[in-house]
Amino acid sequence: MPVVPLPEEPSSEHLRKQAKDLRRAVRAGDPAALAEVTEHHPGRLPGGVPPEGFSLHAAQLVVARRYGFASWARLKRHLEVIERYSRFPARMEAAGPADAVGSFLRLACLTYEDDQPGRWAGARRILMEHPRITEGNVHAAAVAADTAALQGILDADPAAARREGGPYRWEPLFCLAYARHDPAISASGVIGAARLLLEAGADPNVGYLWHGLPTSFTVLTGAFGEGELGPVRQPRHPHSLALARLLLEAGADPNDGEALYNRMFEPGNDHLELLLEFSLGTGDCGPWHRRLGAALDTPAEMVRGELAWAITHGMTERVRLLVSHGIDITAPLRDGATATAMAATTGHADLVGYLVAHGAPSPGLNPADAFIAAALAADRTSLDQLQAAHPGIADEIRSARPALVTWAAACGQPAAVEILAGLSFDVNAKGRTDVPSDQPWQTALHKAAEDGNLDLARTLLGLGADPDIRDTRFNSTPLGWARYFAQEELIDLLEPLTSTPETAEGNDHEG
Repeated sequence: MPVVPLPEEPSSEHLRKQAKDLRRAVRAGDPAALAEVTEHHPGRLPGGVPPEGFSLHAAQLVVARRYGFASWARLKRHLEVIERYSRFPARMEAAGPADAVGSFLRLACLTYEDDQPGRWAGARRILMEHPRITEGNVHAAAVAADTAALQGILDADPAAARREGGPYRWEPLFCLAYARHDPAISASGVIGAARLLLEAGADPNVGYLWHGLPTSFTVLTGAFGEGELGPVRQPRHPHSLALARLLLEAGADPNDGEALYNRMFEPGNDHLELLLEFSLGTGDCGPWHRRLGAALDTPAEMVRGELAWAITHGMTERVRLLVSHGIDITAPLRDGATATAMAATTGHADLVGYLVAHGAPSPGLNPADAFIAAALAADRTSLDQLQAAHPGIADEIRSARPALVTWAAACGQPAAVEILAGLSFDVNAKGRTDVPSDQPWQTALHKAAEDGNLDLARTLLGLGADPDIRDTRFNSTPLGWARYFAQEELIDLLEPLTSTPETAEGNDHEG
C-alpha cells in the first residue's frame, strides 16, 4: 500500500482515533485492515498474534507507517513541530487586536494570503498617524526599522529579540524581513535594525509553517520575497540582497526551499548567485530539515529541482549559472528524464547543445518524445520523417498529450501551434501553462492573453480559438485574463470578439 500524506491540520487525537479504528477493524477481520497490517507491520499478521490480540501499540505503528514515519514516536514528534510552528494568517488576522499596533502589523507585512499594495498603504497611514507605536513594541519597531526605539527596547529587555507577538505570533526579525509597507525605507535603518536583533540573540533561521505545510517560510524567505502572485503583489524586500547577505553571514541556512520556490517563476538570478556563494546545495540540511526530516528535500534535491524548472521553462541564464557551479547534469532529473531530454521535450532545443557541450548525455529520445520535441521546435522535416517511420504516431501523441498546443503557447511558439493544429490538435484544449501538463486549467489563448503575446493570439484566433471559452480555475475568458494582467493590446484584440456580457466577467482570473 502506498504511503499517504498527512491530513490537513493533523492532530494526535485524530490519529489516535485512526489507530483505534484500525485495531477494531483488524479484530473484526476486515480484509483491507488486515492487508494494511501485513504491508506496514510484516510478521505481525498472519502467523503472529491472532487478530483478536492485535494491540493499540501495533495499530499506532501501522498508522505511523501509513503516513511514512518509522514509528509512532516519530509521528508524534512531527505533529509537535507542526503544531508549534504552524501559522494561519487569515484566520489569526480575523482574531487579532484592532488597535493601532495590531492593525499596523497586520497590514505592513507579506502574509502570502491577500497581499496587495493597498494593505501596505494602509500600514503607512497608520504609522504616520501614530508615529509613537514603535516606542514600546518590539515588533512594530522592527517592521518600521526604527533603530532608536529598537535599541531602547532591547537594552531594557534583550529577550524581546526572540519574543513572538503581533497578530501572527511572529518574532521581530521575521516581521522585519516580511515588511513591505515602505518601499523607500532606508537601507541603513533596515540593516541596523536587523543587526540589533541578531546581536541580541535573534535566530537567523526563524520561520513558520504556512498553513502547516512542511516547507518553512523563513526570515530569509521573507527577504527574497516574490511567489505565486508575482512581484507586484509579493515583492522582494526593498533591501533584499543586503538583508539576505546579513542573514546568511549570521548563519541563515542557504538551503531555503520556500525562497527557491518563490523566486523560481521570474527570470532574475541574483538570489541564486547569493545563495550559491553561501554553498547552496551542500551542508547538513539545516535546522528545518532536522525538525521535519524527509518531509523536506535535501540540499542536492533542491538545486536539481531548480535546474529542472529552469530547463523546463527555458531559463537559459539560470541553467548556465547552475552548471557553472557544478550542478550535476548527467544524472536523471524528475521522472527519470535526463537534462537534455527534458530540454528537448519542453520546447527548448537551444539548451540541448549547451548541456551536451558541458557533459550531459545526448537526449536519446524514443519516437514519441522525438515527435513532441520536433513539434515544439517547429521542425517539420523531422516530423515528416517520424510519421513516415511510425504511422499513426500523431494520433498516439494527440491521445496522450491532448493539451500539447497549450504548452506550445506557454513556450511562445506560434509556429509550433500552427503545426500542431495542422495535425488536428485542438487549439481550445485546456492544459497547464506553468508546467507541461494536460491537467485542464486554461487554453492557449488564455496564456497568450496573460503574456500579452499579440502574434500568438492572432495565430490562435486564426486557427479557431474560441474567445468566449472560460478557464476551469477562475471561470474567466481570455479577455478577463488580458484585463487582469493589464495587457492593453490583447484587450483591444479580444474585446470586440468576446460575446460574453461584461457583467458575466465577474470571476476574472485572480492570481
